[in-house]
Amino acid sequence: MKATINWAGDKAFAYEAGSGHRGFADGAAKDGPGSKGPSPMELVLCGLGGCTSYDVVNILQKSRQDIVDCQATLDAERAETVPAVFTKIHIHFVVTGRALKAAQVERAVKLSAEKYCSASMMLERGGVEITHSFEVVEVD
Repeated sequence: MKATINWAGDKAFAYEAGSGHRGFADGAAKDGPGSKGPSPMELVLCGLGGCTSYDVVNILQKSRQDIVDCQATLDAERAETVPAVFTKIHIHFVVTGRALKAAQVERAVKLSAEKYCSASMMLERGGVEITHSFEVVEVD
């Protein structure tokens, strides 16, 4: 896996992932509307959300659950001193589908957290407390 980061002026950096996808990380994201992208720490949080969401959807699909949507909301706390690392992250999943089994959703969330999500495991090994919750929404 590779990435290239180029300074784009001020506090912004352009990135290109080895997959060819491009974007910006901007340390000034919190400073106002002129920023070019999310902060680097927001990207880490989004990476975690994408990693675990991928797992949950994949596990549910393999379990033949009729899933039509999955939303993960992440709420993070950071240390007040530099380095302002994440200290706690809570991930709440809202899984929407037809005749979904709550036990299957719970299993998928647990498997992602404990076995498959490399981003989650890496952060936890670094001392971040990660918790999870979920709800199931039925559609016709």
